[in-house]
Amino acid sequence: MNTLQPGDKVPEFKAFDQDGNTITPADYQGKKWVVFFYPKANTPGCTAEACNLRDHFAELQNAGYELLGVSADSQKKQSNFRDKFEFPFPLLADEDRQVIEAFGVWGPKKFMGREFDGIHRKTFIMDENGVVTRVIDKVNTKDHAAQILAF
Repeated sequence: MNTLQPGDKVPEFKAFDQDGNTITPADYQGKKWVVFFYPKANTPGCTAEACNLRDHFAELQNAGYELLGVSADSQKKQSNFRDKFEFPFPLLADEDRQVIEAFGVWGPKKFMGREFDGIHRKTFIMDENGVVTRVIDKVNTKDHAAQILAF
């Protein structure tokens, strides 16, 4: 797993959000942006994380951040997740794992004594030029916005 590090430029990608809109890094040119990767929509940790970001969305925007959530869920699952919890930010349906692998968050995991490959919960913060300024490896799902704003 070769994870992007501070100083790295975000690689080019093209993926669809929950509504089928195409999202690329160019959409965030000139903006500070946050990409948070989560394993699966509608699971307890992922819901807590995304709801915390929703609840602090105004603060994040006031700090100049745009948000983008990414998992390998389908557009339908992402759309249902967004609608159910009224998220004000797009969720990428990265079913082919193009974005997940470009950021280097796919790899071996352990859960309840079982080993498998999956998405590592990580968050990347980029500057206006698409350069990674910070990586949050240990995401606090219940207080994630504070981790981002603490920069």
